[in-house]
Amino acid sequence: MHANDKPINGQHRPNPAKAPLPELPPTHKDTPRITRVRAAWKKSWQQGGFLYRRWEEIFQVRNASWHEIANWIKAAALVAGISVVIMIVNAAGDIAGAALKGLSHVPAVDAGDGSGLWGTVDHPVRAFLAGQAAHLSVAPAALYAFWQAAGLLGLIGGFLGNAGARIAWALFGCTTLAMVWSASPAGGRAAATGLAAVMWALASIIALRGLTLRPIVHNYPPQFQPQFNPTLHLHATLPAPTPAGDDLDDRTRQHPPAPALTPRST
Repeated sequence: MHANDKPINGQHRPNPAKAPLPELPPTHKDTPRITRVRAAWKKSWQQGGFLYRRWEEIFQVRNASWHEIANWIKAAALVAGISVVIMIVNAAGDIAGAALKGLSHVPAVDAGDGSGLWGTVDHPVRAFLAGQAAHLSVAPAALYAFWQAAGLLGLIGGFLGNAGARIAWALFGCTTLAMVWSASPAGGRAAATGLAAVMWALASIIALRGLTLRPIVHNYPPQFQPQFNPTLHLHATLPAPTPAGDDLDDRTRQHPPAPALTPRST
């Protein structure tokens, strides 16, 4: 027993230096990281939390207009759309490049004998393109394939009502007539060109379906009809009202009161 542990009045006095310290609750730094992450995750999904608000914004997209959608959703949609467009353009460029490269190595297309109605139009086109390709760095087969693709796209796109496709179809017909006129024999040039024009006009029934030159007039009543309500505004200046006392004095001056009659004594 130490000196400080001597009994006092028959009782032992504890030594404060040897008394056990109370256990303190664990601080935030002592909490494991996975516990803190789990608690933050649950808190963010509670009502008013960060993830809870983002989920509500995504859920409201189907019933909201473009101006009511959250900005971060608009940005994400624009980035995704631009990325998809870039990927499509890149793939289309690679495909078109490979197709043109393959066509450039194709041997020259046989011009044929030009027999039949279709041969009367097709033979001058083939001959014209073959003669022009000799002065260009492209194969005649590539020019002929491009001419066919332009006509097919103009025909299909015009049937679907696309304005650009119909313009392409008109240019396709004009260039075809020019090539037929240029490459046809001199004796049958007019007949070949006229036959090509008739065939192009018959195909235009499909390509220019629904096209009309008459102006379209819509007789629908306007949604907002302004109402005209004429009003007349009169500005009149009225004199200020006279006080009651002044009015009584004026009438008194104009009409003095009659003298009172005193009865005589008899």
